[in-house]
Amino acid sequence: MTALSRAIGRPEPDEMPSHFVGYIKRVPELDPVTACAAQIEDTATLLRGVAEVDAMYRYAPDKWSIKEVVGHLADVERIMAYRALRIARGDTTPLPGFDENAYVPVARFDTRSLADLVAELRTARAGTLALLRTFDTEAWRRRGTASGKPVSVRAIGFMIPGHERHHVEILRTRYGVGGVVQG
Repeated sequence: MTALSRAIGRPEPDEMPSHFVGYIKRVPELDPVTACAAQIEDTATLLRGVAEVDAMYRYAPDKWSIKEVVGHLADVERIMAYRALRIARGDTTPLPGFDENAYVPVARFDTRSLADLVAELRTARAGTLALLRTFDTEAWRRRGTASGKPVSVRAIGFMIPGHERHHVEILRTRYGVGGVVQG
């Protein structure tokens, strides 16, 4: 079987924590690798239209800036890829959770340029794609534990593009990126 003829299949409900369900529903494609490869270009193009000064915008005082959203996407990408690697390789060690709200302030994403953050997200995605393309059918179906919940590699594979789509929708509707704002 070639990398392009993967038989991944969609994850079943018992393969994912409940908070993954909404993300995975955002990925109608049958192959999360294809979804990941295509969407990074769309996200980068969307963000290319944001001026540096506008990248500091927060739609509410307690919300992340656009830069922080992009940094968060790169952080989650790395964590999810790491989880997928460990589980795909048969590591049954329970993997710890993480608090994204604690990561963002210490990462100081607002001190960096948006272009640099987008480049980092692209680099993280390239690494994820390189990893996911190595998984055979058995690896995709392996299951482990992350954040105290059962999860499969394929659930993680679908969660990655779904998580990005979730945040891109928020960037469009709440931050006005791409000229779309909803009240």
